[in-house]
Amino acid sequence: MTQTCADDLTPGPASADAPDGLAALEARLRQDLSWLELPARRWTMPRHEQGAEVLDVAVVGGGMAGLAAAATLKHLGITAHIFDRSPEGFEGPWATTARMETLRSPKQLTGPALGLPALTFRAWYEAQFGTAAWEALDKIPRLQWMDYLRWYRRVLALDLSNEHTVLAVQPRADGLVALRLGTPQGERTVLARRVVLATGRDGLGGAYVPPFAQALPRALWAHSSDAMDYATLRGKRVGVVGAGASAMDSAATALEAGAASVDLLIRRADIPRVNKGKGAGSPGLTHGHPGLSDAWKWRIRHYINSQQVPPPRGSTLRVSRHPNARFHLGCPIEGLEPAGAGLRVQTPKGVFELDFLIFSTGFRIALETRPEFAAIAPHIRFWRDRYTPRAGQEDQELSDSPDLGPAFEFLENRPGACPGLSRIHCFCYPAALSHGTVSGDIPAISEGARRLGQGIAGLLYQEDIELHYAAMEAFAEPEVFGDEWTPAPAPGVAEQAS
Repeated sequence: MTQTCADDLTPGPASADAPDGLAALEARLRQDLSWLELPARRWTMPRHEQGAEVLDVAVVGGGMAGLAAAATLKHLGITAHIFDRSPEGFEGPWATTARMETLRSPKQLTGPALGLPALTFRAWYEAQFGTAAWEALDKIPRLQWMDYLRWYRRVLALDLSNEHTVLAVQPRADGLVALRLGTPQGERTVLARRVVLATGRDGLGGAYVPPFAQALPRALWAHSSDAMDYATLRGKRVGVVGAGASAMDSAATALEAGAASVDLLIRRADIPRVNKGKGAGSPGLTHGHPGLSDAWKWRIRHYINSQQVPPPRGSTLRVSRHPNARFHLGCPIEGLEPAGAGLRVQTPKGVFELDFLIFSTGFRIALETRPEFAAIAPHIRFWRDRYTPRAGQEDQELSDSPDLGPAFEFLENRPGACPGLSRIHCFCYPAALSHGTVSGDIPAISEGARRLGQGIAGLLYQEDIELHYAAMEAFAEPEVFGDEWTPAPAPGVAEQAS
């Protein structure tokens, strides 16, 4: 795919006020980890199956959430191995399907640093470009964020197998989960005691496209999350459905690629102006959300969904600076049909003749559409099984969200129907209703990773309590050897001797 001008936002050579660069920062990080005695020594009980070692935890997805989860588990003395379908260095959306110039999140958020100052993006950035460059930086360039995550993986020495696609997730009654993987060397099966699904925004479903688009020739439309070469839109009349961040990013990328025009077809009468989620964000919500009542959890998430998140100002200006970009408010699609080599789109504002249409219509949670989840999808308990909202608060996304336990584990809709289901942990966007936004977004990803890791650590210990107790009984490392004192004689003996 073509890159946006995000490359132009990357600073030049390292600044003079950062003379030691990454080498000094990495030495500092090693010292910090040493002072904190991290990683902890491995304490979990080794297990083998047919001569092969069973992983403590298999993490599916090597993006930001997967890296943070694996790093937390490693620091807790738990072996975790990441499997990602992408080539090395292209995990997550940042260098593939994302098209924004910069991240939305404020640059000072510490993201997946797990409480380690030397692991923050700021530390990484200043080590290379200096403090003056940091002060001058507005938002983090998208591709530079990907560079930071590549460094994060390397400096923490995380175990990650690339080009490994999960073909099936199968919990077993013997306390293991089997992952069937497609790899460059062919299919293989890996066994793990726990599996973490860190699979991103569409990790339990996929892109949502309105039903009326399904009958269209696939060559005439795309979803904003699709991998595609926007250079193919040069000279074409492009329509973009939506007004969120991805809509602006897609529209701008098409315009920068030379589209003849871009018409944004926006259902709402106005573009949202206020990010309610940002206004709600606080340590109180991060740590308090799991303990809220069902009604309050639903009310908060539904309100944020209904208000919608506005597109970033910079992303919107990136579109509007093009004279051939047109914003059509109050313009839902009422009809759509092929017309020659293009499309006729009927709206309340008139008929649009377009050559290509991009749907920036978000994602849906739909495990039943993912073949790798065929063994577990019918058995998962969703919020629609748990809670009925008040009239006026109906919300399809929330109804379809999985009902998760305290360690992000799936729960059965019929107890006993799928033994081992709770050994699979949902650490991606669909966890938001159960746990808050701690499993996909930058602001609280470290808090979410720690909640996940500590929960898994507790579960692994509890299920092996007999083995751990036996190990405690067998522990025989002396701290006192018996030569540290001389026994005193009995009182009567001492008096006779005198």
